[in-house]
Amino acid sequence: MADSKNSREDQAQNADDRQRQRAVLEALERGDEPEPPVTEADLGDVDEALDEVEFPATAKDVVETVGDRVVDSPDGSYAVADLLPESETVAFGAPEAVRTRVERPTVAASMKRVVEASDGLKDRDRLGSQYDAYEKTLVALANIDADDDDEGVAVVTDWIVEQITEEGTRPGSRRVRKRAAKFCREQGFEIRDDQWLGA
Repeated sequence: MADSKNSREDQAQNADDRQRQRAVLEALERGDEPEPPVTEADLGDVDEALDEVEFPATAKDVVETVGDRVVDSPDGSYAVADLLPESETVAFGAPEAVRTRVERPTVAASMKRVVEASDGLKDRDRLGSQYDAYEKTLVALANIDADDDDEGVAVVTDWIVEQITEEGTRPGSRRVRKRAAKFCREQGFEIRDDQWLGA
């Protein structure tokens, strides 16, 4: 196709259409997620203490400053130090990122274990997108209504830490999703193909 004004406009329109379609799909996916067990209103004490932290900050900085503050959830109370790794490999750009993390205590405590197990690895600084994929998998497990005790989160976290310990490397995020899907099938939990764990 010749490079003309019309072809450039068509390409730009197609790119805009694809972007809008992605945004709609992401919004629909987020719409299926239940509310986190801890609401922002329950984070009052932690919220105030986060004002003392200079962002961007590492998880270690946050723990040193607000680690003794308590987050109350329907499942119990947790100190922030129980939910965030005392590590420099995880960073938060703003207080909202810390709030989002501690609003899901079960997942946060599990990710803390994964990060602390990874801290001894040579590539520990390259956790980045893998960390996000692990967290997304654990959140998907925590959102399964039939699994009230978050057993799936515990099982998959134990498996990830075991892989790190035995193999000296983190399992790929696809392997983690497959392990999570296997747990769901074994428990009889339904997973649709269009869900994160359906892959």
